[in-house]
Amino acid sequence: MAADPIHQFQINKIFTIGHIGGQEIAFTNSSLFMLIAVGIIGLLLVGMTSSRSLVPGRMQSLAELSYEFIATTIRSTAGSEGMRFFPLVFALFMFILVANLVGLIPYTFTVTSHIIITVALALLVFVTVLVYGFWKNGLKFFRLFVPSGIPMFILPLVVFIEVFSFFLRPVSHSIRLFANMLAGHIALKVFAGFIPLLGAGLGIIGWVGGVLPLGMVIALTALELLVAFLQAYVFTILTCIYLNDAIHPGH
Repeated sequence: MAADPIHQFQINKIFTIGHIGGQEIAFTNSSLFMLIAVGIIGLLLVGMTSSRSLVPGRMQSLAELSYEFIATTIRSTAGSEGMRFFPLVFALFMFILVANLVGLIPYTFTVTSHIIITVALALLVFVTVLVYGFWKNGLKFFRLFVPSGIPMFILPLVVFIEVFSFFLRPVSHSIRLFANMLAGHIALKVFAGFIPLLGAGLGIIGWVGGVLPLGMVIALTALELLVAFLQAYVFTILTCIYLNDAIHPGH
């Protein structure tokens, strides 16, 4: 029997924390791997910056490159004022990247393949944009929905489209990350399942034939490593673009 490619996304309870309003609050494998991701990030950053020197070593250089990469992304999309959101953007990037990479290790769990996680991250960004946008700009924040230079006779339609697309942002922001991680891991599992299936059913000929799916698994794993970084980067740069709307509405 080939392994079910969907089974790897199953959430399993590890222990019960308590009950609120008759609902069980449980610590799951998803919770565990989120803590593992946070722990890895903490250990990496502490280790990278513990021995700061004028001539940086490999770990310190990696920490400085990570900082500059995110700082440059923020400045290029949201301007220098966007740097006040650096802790949020950096934390999102590192969490998504490490969670994606940890999920590529066999017998682990990919938390970003669950839409409840990606929706929570997207809503965090969405609420931050709304709160900061109104706090900084007041009612002028509504200029975001009224592009300049639009003829009056089509302005109501344009405003409707802008408002509708604004509230769809958390949907597209979350589904993009979730769908890419889900599809990639299913493809890996399917091709990996072909290898023992061919070997068990066709003997030596099957094992020879299994070289092709093995090659596909290796190629897909390399592709998933790239996708793990790209999806963290795409989520981050979209966050910066949305934050720019809160900082400079109507631009």
